[in-house]
Amino acid sequence: MSHASNPALRPNVSERKRWTQIVVGVVCMVATANIQYAWTLFVPEIQSTFGWDRASIQIAFTIFVLVQTWLTPIEGYFIDKYGPRAMVAFGAIFMGLSWVINSQATSLTGFYVGAAVGGIGVGCIYATCINNALKWFPDRRGLAVGLTAGGYGMGSAATILPIASMIGTSGFQSTFLFFGILQGTLAFIAAMFLRAPSKDEVKVSDKLAQSRRDYTLTEALRTKLFWLMFFMFICVVTGGMMAVAQLGVIAQDLGVKNYSVNLYFFTMAALPLALMLDRIMNGISRPLFGWISDNIGREKTMVIAFTLEGFGIIALGYWGHNPYAFLILSGVVFLAWGEVYSLFSALAGDAFGTKHIGKIYGVLYCAKGIGALFVPVGNLLMEWTGTWATVLYTVACMDLLAAFLAIVALRPVLAQHVRISGAANPSTLDGPDGKPKAALANA
Repeated sequence: MSHASNPALRPNVSERKRWTQIVVGVVCMVATANIQYAWTLFVPEIQSTFGWDRASIQIAFTIFVLVQTWLTPIEGYFIDKYGPRAMVAFGAIFMGLSWVINSQATSLTGFYVGAAVGGIGVGCIYATCINNALKWFPDRRGLAVGLTAGGYGMGSAATILPIASMIGTSGFQSTFLFFGILQGTLAFIAAMFLRAPSKDEVKVSDKLAQSRRDYTLTEALRTKLFWLMFFMFICVVTGGMMAVAQLGVIAQDLGVKNYSVNLYFFTMAALPLALMLDRIMNGISRPLFGWISDNIGREKTMVIAFTLEGFGIIALGYWGHNPYAFLILSGVVFLAWGEVYSLFSALAGDAFGTKHIGKIYGVLYCAKGIGALFVPVGNLLMEWTGTWATVLYTVACMDLLAAFLAIVALRPVLAQHVRISGAANPSTLDGPDGKPKAALANA
């Protein structure tokens, strides 16, 4: 795309500069992904070595997720203050240190400390790379953020087999140490190439509904739009995590867990094949739906994705007893779920600007932490009703509610918000009739 045809770019900004930042961000995400996605490979080895029960070991993973999620607003403050290079370098040190600690741990407390350190490191890198993509690509935020988040979703694909192999040959302690140093070093080196755009390098795009000013965190929290986005984020991310958590139980109840699916060139049990498909679809969905949202708008894309997920889950309940249908429909569900991490971050940049987006999206991202706390409700619901169907239909209702809100609430509220952002005095954001109070005073 030429600069002349792209109103979001100044003449002195090249496409190469922008895409270099995305490539570096993806490298950082790939280096980071194993902290979360490869953990499951270590759990059986830790259990057999020390004899602890699996539930106690998995508390480390819970600590990691909570630290990564709930510290994001604080990390966002430092991102806005110190920039991407310093934050990713800091996160890389903590990320590598977490697995070094795990390699030396001989108690559950040691693994819990390693998980907390890893949560800080991954949170810094993830939040920074997402925020940097938002700032460099006001015209294609969905695609840019989707590619960056996709690097995290699929980043472990290339190293899962080497890690599993090294665990088998050298033990999990040596694997933790080697890959901890390797991944931390890779992210640290990549951090040196990151930078935020200057004010004269990017401006607001005229293609999508975007704010004409930068909101502070306090101003963003005073808007109806932020809390509507927060509620929708909770609905969709909770539904997706509940569906993922129950996939094994669903497969067992439907009688397809151990059914061998013959795809001619290889044969695999339905459940592990579905779980492998999860990573692929989860990674693809982020840039795919992000790109779609850049062209048709965030709200319309949310309607499509959330509706697809809702009806996909309902269809899974009806036809999931067929192993091939189970495989296809679970893939549809995962495809329509992963995009939340690109759509909501891109929308936050559109709505509130990028000067303080680190802090603003940091608070919005806490919706994932709240959603994680609701996941055990799925287990209680299943135990209470005795069937997985209630969980599926509850999840589907949450997705369809978010799709409904996207078109009947989010669209007009966003349009009103953008109009207000262009007012001469937008300090009071929620005047009656969708107008700023300053405008009403002059009416």
